[in-house]
Amino acid sequence: MTNHITTTWLGNMKFESTNPSGHNLFIDAGPENDGNGEGYRPKALMLSGLAGCSGLDVAALIKKMKLEVANFKIEINANLTEEHPKYYDKVEMNFHFFGDNLDEKKLQRAVDLSVEKYCGVMEMFRQFADVQVNTFFNN
Repeated sequence: MTNHITTTWLGNMKFESTNPSGHNLFIDAGPENDGNGEGYRPKALMLSGLAGCSGLDVAALIKKMKLEVANFKIEINANLTEEHPKYYDKVEMNFHFFGDNLDEKKLQRAVDLSVEKYCGVMEMFRQFADVQVNTFFNN
């Protein structure tokens, strides 16, 4: 399967990028790089892609396993190298689950299945970064 996107320059440092979902997004540099900050930063967007990919896996597994979860969020801290081309060499991904009746063992299994088997974006990140995944349960 091939994904096709088109990213079009809108002037200055701003671009509009299509997505197979039909929802377009804007990419822009910050004022420190002559942009107006009217869009996503490309490298940060990669981190959102990682969180979204794994989050979709975990959400599907929560539904499939019939687990009780009030909410969950994924926080990512990533270290950017100093030399050009700058890239993420270390990524820490933290899953935070919230609820009164969390099945910690099954939720950990859902996270493990995502990061070890299902999430293609995670596999891409592993090609260039040291990725650490942590899970936190909040009752």
